[in-house]
Amino acid sequence: MSSEISIEALLKRRKKGYSLEAPFYTSDEIFKLDMEIIFGRHWLHVGVEPDVAEPGDVMVVDIGKTSVIVMRDDDMELRAYHNVCRHRGARIVLKEKTSVGNLVCSYHQWTYGQDGELLFAEHMGNDFDRKCRNLKKVHIRSVGGLIFICLAEEAPDDIDRMAAAIEPYILPHDLKNCKIAKTVDLIEKGNWKLTMENNRECYHCVGNHPELTIPLFEYGFGFAPDGTNPKRMEHAAKYDALVQSCHTGWEASGFPSREIEHLTDTTGFRAERLPLDGAGEAHTKDTRSASKKLLGSIAERKLGALSFWTQPNSWNHFMSDHIVTFSVFPLGPDRNLLRTRWLVHKDAVEGVDYDLNRLTEVWEATNQQDADLVEISHNGAISPAYEPGPYSPYTEPLVEKFTEWYVGRMAEHLLGKQAAVSVAAE
Repeated sequence: MSSEISIEALLKRRKKGYSLEAPFYTSDEIFKLDMEIIFGRHWLHVGVEPDVAEPGDVMVVDIGKTSVIVMRDDDMELRAYHNVCRHRGARIVLKEKTSVGNLVCSYHQWTYGQDGELLFAEHMGNDFDRKCRNLKKVHIRSVGGLIFICLAEEAPDDIDRMAAAIEPYILPHDLKNCKIAKTVDLIEKGNWKLTMENNRECYHCVGNHPELTIPLFEYGFGFAPDGTNPKRMEHAAKYDALVQSCHTGWEASGFPSREIEHLTDTTGFRAERLPLDGAGEAHTKDTRSASKKLLGSIAERKLGALSFWTQPNSWNHFMSDHIVTFSVFPLGPDRNLLRTRWLVHKDAVEGVDYDLNRLTEVWEATNQQDADLVEISHNGAISPAYEPGPYSPYTEPLVEKFTEWYVGRMAEHLLGKQAAVSVAAE
């Protein structure tokens, strides 16, 4: 950005309640800083425990240029390592998923134990110290069965607070005893922040998501009480009463439901269980459960949907019969990968207990619709006519929370904590 305004100046002049200036979505230099500061120093949602369900199971996750091995050891503990051989740097695990005894580099057969220790390195001489060549560890943490990693040398410790707050919400769904019914990777042609901003509001839902708005009430994530449509105002009031009634009933049955929101913390998160329309059971076209087998010890199908969001790259929906997880991985300033997993009870049988198309069709359609919106947003951001636009105070306050979190984290690392506080207050 040598010929443009500096990122420091852009951060300092960011206007609250407005979208970011174009370089935040289009600049190669800012994208590199995003990868270093946001994706290099924060906890990232990368998978679920059923991705590595059995001892020796391995999953490879790519975060920009960094490749990470996530594995389950023989003691059923989760471990994570940089996918780089300590000999001459070759990648060790080449498949996205596999199962191993030890980790063996195919180049020269250097062999590592599940604890990352170098066990075998032929032809290195008597003075060679294997202990200096163990795999480099990556921080890893399971939160209720959701896997998070952090690439920084020192990971933010407030993930403990997030786990303590959120696990009572998600543990009843027993994610660890689920299986992955389907995983879909979708390449979106836009900046990763546009994907996250789009997810943080439902202003666009009625006009763009005919499948999702069958089970999902439009009022759940913000509504403008302008009084121009009395019938919609009446429906919104009834929805507010329904939310309060459902929260009271669900919590009395042992399912925490009321909003908990810490989106501007270093490890930012938000959760709330909301009622669904129709039968109120699931994100399906008929609003009924997609699987006959309910999760964990859940006995009540009509539990609505628990939404759990984390900064900077995930959102998740927990229902009585299945779970849908989403994680975003930037590929470039104008491309990102959205990975979606659908999980059902580990004993559920496809074709008997659930139909795969019925399970996935709402979110497969919605993801593609959102990808199209991200693309047109990015195409607008690269136009010389683009300028930051105002967020709706009613339907987009959670978009502002995401942008505030992003600007705050970037400012703290580039300008220092005091300057970051000042930027956030402007």
